[in-house]
Amino acid sequence: MTSPMASLIDASVRYDLAESTCPPLTTDELGPLPALSLGYGTTRGPESLRALIAAETGVSADQVLVTAGAQQALSLVASLLSPGDGVVLLTPCFPPARSVPEAIGARVDVVPLSFDDGYRMPLDRVASALRPDTRLVSLASPQNPSGVRFTEEELGGLLAAVSDRAPEAVVLVDETYRSSSYSDASPARSAAGLSPRVVTCSSLSKAHGAPGLRTGWLTAPDADLYVRLQEAKFRSTVASSTVDSFLAEQVLRRQASILATRASRLRAALDVVVRWAAGQPVEIVVPDGGALCCLRIDRVGEFYSRLTALDTRVAPGSWFGDDDRVFRVGFGHLPIEDLVEALDRVGLAISS
Repeated sequence: MTSPMASLIDASVRYDLAESTCPPLTTDELGPLPALSLGYGTTRGPESLRALIAAETGVSADQVLVTAGAQQALSLVASLLSPGDGVVLLTPCFPPARSVPEAIGARVDVVPLSFDDGYRMPLDRVASALRPDTRLVSLASPQNPSGVRFTEEELGGLLAAVSDRAPEAVVLVDETYRSSSYSDASPARSAAGLSPRVVTCSSLSKAHGAPGLRTGWLTAPDADLYVRLQEAKFRSTVASSTVDSFLAEQVLRRQASILATRASRLRAALDVVVRWAAGQPVEIVVPDGGALCCLRIDRVGEFYSRLTALDTRVAPGSWFGDDDRVFRVGFGHLPIEDLVEALDRVGLAISS
């Protein structure tokens, strides 16, 4: 059965608040395209690209593995699991973070985060879910769909609990939205390098507005784990695209200006959403990063069908393992004037 999230790329609406990216880059913003070899790239990805990612995440280039988006990165980590292995997953989450381990036959122990608690980490419940056979602990920071970022103290507490209760587990931190900040605020420091057991993944899809490149990465400080991930990538895709890798380098070399432009736009758009929510019968968890946030209504009723009739879309909470009274709003994709109109239509759907 096709995932409901596939509608984000396979079906369009006039006012799309379900999309969680920043405005897309165009190739002319990256300079002229030289003659490029279309031969095989390398499994690890070009060293020049890995060096740029390493400088961004605080690890060495030898600890970076280039992937086909964060989607492949998540799948490569999951591919190291065996049937029956334990996975502790913090939800709500990007759906493949759950579906891929389950397809392998892993036992996924879900620790739900709460809208009422602002999606903060319930460390006691996470610790209780850890077992000696837990092989993977999976979370995102900032989270998808809430945009809430875990603090270094929260991550430190998690790592201490994992070390004590699940010493063979890898901790995967999805940092896909980490580089999306607001106004002149600097992105949070990467969790890469916090511990040899921490693996991070990210991509150029969301913060940088380049999902068409399908370029992401993993960081893995543990040398043996890195080799296993590299071998898994070779088995799945052989090598990185030379064209995508070249263009990804151009994005990262221009990252400061690309992110600054988007940070200013995101700040303005988030202010619009917060002001709108203050005048509506909705609750909001204000995000720390990313072009997305969660809102909650009292009851669902005909809300989603009314939105469809208004040619408008949000992302239902059930996509991410949450209640459908909660929905994700992506505020970075539309121009401000369209965002205002889209929110007005959401308001109509709520009040009708």
